[in-house]
Amino acid sequence: MKNKIIALLKQEVKPALGCTEPIAVALAISHSCEALKEINIAPSSFEVKVSANILKNGMGVGIPGTGMVGLHIASALGVICGKSEYRLEVLKDMTDNCIEQAKALLKNNSIKISIADSKEKLFICATAFGSGSNNKNHSASTIIKNNHDSIVSIVRDGKEIFSSNAPCKKSSKNEDFANSEYDLTNFSTELNIKDIYDFVMTVPFKDIKFIMESVTLNNALVDEGLKNNYGLQVGKTILSKNNKSVYGDTILSYVIAHTAAASDARMAGCTLPAMSNSGSGNQGITVTVPVIAVAEKIGASRESLARALTLSHLIAIHIKGYLGKLSALCGCVIASTGSACGIVYLKGGGYNQICYAIKNMIGNITGMVCDGAKVGCALKVASGASSAVQSAVLALDGISISENDGIIEKDIEKTISNLGKIGSIGMQTTDEMILDIMLCK
Repeated sequence: MKNKIIALLKQEVKPALGCTEPIAVALAISHSCEALKEINIAPSSFEVKVSANILKNGMGVGIPGTGMVGLHIASALGVICGKSEYRLEVLKDMTDNCIEQAKALLKNNSIKISIADSKEKLFICATAFGSGSNNKNHSASTIIKNNHDSIVSIVRDGKEIFSSNAPCKKSSKNEDFANSEYDLTNFSTELNIKDIYDFVMTVPFKDIKFIMESVTLNNALVDEGLKNNYGLQVGKTILSKNNKSVYGDTILSYVIAHTAAASDARMAGCTLPAMSNSGSGNQGITVTVPVIAVAEKIGASRESLARALTLSHLIAIHIKGYLGKLSALCGCVIASTGSACGIVYLKGGGYNQICYAIKNMIGNITGMVCDGAKVGCALKVASGASSAVQSAVLALDGISISENDGIIEKDIEKTISNLGKIGSIGMQTTDEMILDIMLCK
């Protein structure tokens, strides 16, 4: 159990450079280009088909370093400088020259993007075309499904050269796509809150020390968002001297400002990576930064912070398992529920208080919709961080929303399942309507 939980953490908590929907598209197209280059074919035109939710989350979000938004520029950069070995940091080697080449590629209308005929929430099929010296046409297609960096297949000239069901053993790079030694397919929902709590309380510190990279990466985004004028400047505005009479100088304002500042920077195209959670950088920020901020204010030890972050990450992963990677429900609802639990842990709360915090969160901001990734997400992140602190404070005082209220049940797992049903089934029509509105703007 311990080893499987650690494997789950390492699968779902990883660095990501840029919003993960356009980055996943860049990753897919980079694989297809590399597959053609392996047979000495230079790709010249490209076709990308994506699920509606990928399109929704990729339409309005800034692409790091470009000053541009959307899937077209992300795809072009995947062609010019993408390296699939970097996974969700596929554009890590991007330079100003790469950006200019990508813009030139777009001017030639070489990249076509359309909605795929797929029922999957997270689906990408990126195809690269090219001609050989004998004018023979070649193509390579890469499919990503279910997870942002989960390569399902790579097909070149009609022949499958990689399948996640039967990994190609000739390429060490392809072996990276295969699952770990554990089958983690449904493991996030097979866990329960008690399992997670017991793991956090007993796991040796050395086995979860890696989670502290979350602090390094996401604090760098906080600093960037507070120093510079990114997006809506939500975090920077909260800490402004001019607004001190409104927000005061409290742990609450500190938590909200720091979390929003990191989101400000990330969603406006900052070139620093975030430590993501469940395929989302914003979720990674919301899961970690409130916990880090509280730890700083109360002087928590590194080990206490590592355990609190592990708890926060795992609870978000567990809840997300009921919803799927992309849904109509804003991811900060799930992520801030995790951070509420991390705050409870830091302040000395136990298992019961953690369950109280989850119920308080689910009874509060459930229903916040996702209308795509964009700079305005910083406002939703701020709301989630505020709710996390409020829910944690109530939980630490032994206060919890009653099972007589709304979707809250006495059993914590049933409560989480109810949230999952609302987000994955109940809000399906909402998701479709949001996309229709966005596409008609």
